Amino acid sequence: MTFYEVLTEAINDIMLHGFDTKRRIDYWVERLRTAARASLIPEHRINMEMEKSLQAAYSRLVTKGGLVNANVSKFTVDRLKPKLRAELDRRIMASSDLIKYRREESINETLRRFEGWSTSIPKGGTKVLDKIEEKKEIRKALSKLPFEERRVIIDQTHKLIANINEITAVDSGAIAARWHSNWKQMGYNYREDHKKLDGDVYLIRDSWAVKKGFVKPDKGYTDEIISPSQAPFCRCRYVYLYNLRQVEELLTQKGKAALQSAKSKLGT
Repeated sequence: MTFYEVLTEAINDIMLHGFDTKRRIDYWVERLRTAARASLIPEHRINMEMEKSLQAAYSRLVTKGGLVNANVSKFTVDRLKPKLRAELDRRIMASSDLIKYRREESINETLRRFEGWSTSIPKGGTKVLDKIEEKKEIRKALSKLPFEERRVIIDQTHKLIANINEITAVDSGAIAARWHSNWKQMGYNYREDHKKLDGDVYLIRDSWAVKKGFVKPDKGYTDEIISPSQAPFCRCRYVYLYNLRQVEELLTQKGKAALQSAKSKLGT
C-alpha cells in the first residue's frame, strides 16, 4: 500500500474510534513509518544523483581546467589536486549524511503531526473534520522532501565550488576577496544581511600583501565573517583580488609607494 492509502486508513480509523488507547496510535505510527520509507525515492538513487552533481562540478573546475585563469596556473591546479580531491570526498560524505538526516527528520515530523492530530480526537471519534485537509496537513513535510533533497544537492554543489575556489585562490596569492551577492537575481530569496555585504572587500589573512604591510583592513578579514555559501542555500560568492591595483582603497603608505614604484617600472 502507498503512504497515502495507509494514511487514509489511519485517519478513517481514528475518526471512527478517537483516541481511545495508546496502542491504536502506536499501531498506525509504525505502519505509517514503514509506508513513508517505502514511498520515498531510494536513498542510494538520491546519493548517486548528489555524487554526480558534485563530481561534475569538480571535473569542470579541476580536471577540465575551469580554475585556470590569469592568476591561477595549470601547474598550481595540478599541484593542488590531492587537496581539492579531498575536499570533494569530504563534501560527498557530508552531503550523504545530510540527506539521511533530512529524510528521517521529514518522516519524524510527519509522524509527529499524525500523533498530535490523532491524540486530539476525543474517544468515540468525530465526523466534523475534513479528511482531505487533515491528510494534506499531516503529509506536508513528506510531500516537500523530493524538492528539499534536490535543493540540498544544488546547495552542496555550490558549497563545493566555493571551497575549491577559496583553496585555489589563497594558494595562488590572492590578497583579498570581494563579496558578490545575487540579490538582483529574479526570484532569488536573498538574505538582507548578505545584500548589505555586496561589494565589500575583505583581506585574506597572512597573504603576501598583509605580511609586507602593504594593506590594512577596512571591513576586516575573510576569516572574521561567515563565508559566502556557508549559510544554507546561500548563493553568494567571493571574487578574488590578486594585485595592489585592485585594492587601492586598502593600501597603506608603504603599499601606495610599492604600487607607484610598480607603475613607474611598467610605464603606466
